[in-house]
Amino acid sequence: MSASSLRNAMADAEWLAHRYDPGHDAFHMRHVPREQHGTIPFLTDEHLEQQGQPLVVRRTDAMPQAAAPGAIHFIFHSAYCCSTLLAAAFDHPGVAMGLKEPVLLNDLIGWRHRGAKGPEVARVLDEGMRLLARPFAPGEAVVIKPSNIVNPLIPGIMGLRPQARALLLHAPLDMYLASIARKGMWGRLWVRDLFQKLMLEGMLAPIGIVPDQYLGLTDIQVAAVGWLAQQRQFAMLADQLGDRVATLDSETLVARPKESLARLARLFGLAMDEATIEKIVAGPVFACDAKSGAAFADGQRASQARRDFETFKDEVEKVAHWTRVLATNAAIPMALPRPLLD
Repeated sequence: MSASSLRNAMADAEWLAHRYDPGHDAFHMRHVPREQHGTIPFLTDEHLEQQGQPLVVRRTDAMPQAAAPGAIHFIFHSAYCCSTLLAAAFDHPGVAMGLKEPVLLNDLIGWRHRGAKGPEVARVLDEGMRLLARPFAPGEAVVIKPSNIVNPLIPGIMGLRPQARALLLHAPLDMYLASIARKGMWGRLWVRDLFQKLMLEGMLAPIGIVPDQYLGLTDIQVAAVGWLAQQRQFAMLADQLGDRVATLDSETLVARPKESLARLARLFGLAMDEATIEKIVAGPVFACDAKSGAAFADGQRASQARRDFETFKDEVEKVAHWTRVLATNAAIPMALPRPLLD
């Protein structure tokens, strides 16, 4: 790779810092034009493989050439709560660009689980965020929606970026459990994988379930414990970070999209006037399934949620009651502090 090719790639936000390889201390860069971001749900290998081979750049070569970062903010979430939709809403030229689940951050969690030392992870996290924050146009901010498996890194992320603001987004418990149940085997496998990762991070112990009870949990109980662990973390973050964060649930977002987007733009310090917000909410971002791209008929999402709940009502209600008892015993709030909307 020539010096000019490296310089051009590191100066251009369309060259996404996609992966981090700790074995070679290198970033994998992929060229992802801005318009392509709007056609894929996540910035994962599955959706970027058609880009061909990545550009592999040693970290020590990449950073001196990297363009100066812009403002960076975050949408942290506990899954299945319209976070992808909300990140897509910030793809607004001249104002901001939303990045949906960049895998580089997932790589750092995996690296930590394999034994990486805290200072090593912090250094690459800092430099990785610098690459992800390169603006797509002058004056634009970058709004990152990480995967929720990255949530254990939130204190480090916000500590390294003291000017950053964040939304803590979640789905109400009953809606979350019904959504997991509807997804069948894959949803149930996903919550067990999340459970394992939360266990490695020590996030399950405060809930009051000991390891010899884990195998006795049903899939939906596993989902509920994962929800509780993240709810506890979000409540603690809201207390610790104060006015740098706000909290929101998915049902409020869907019911009050204009207000939610306006308040969130204000939290992030973005110049999005009422006409801009009206246009975004009336456009395809809010009218389509953020993952599949399928169009939503008016009221379809709410109807699907009601059907999910009715289909799995018996199991969901029993597990939700059990979960609320756990929450009370562990002093975990079911309603988070610092709501985005009154």
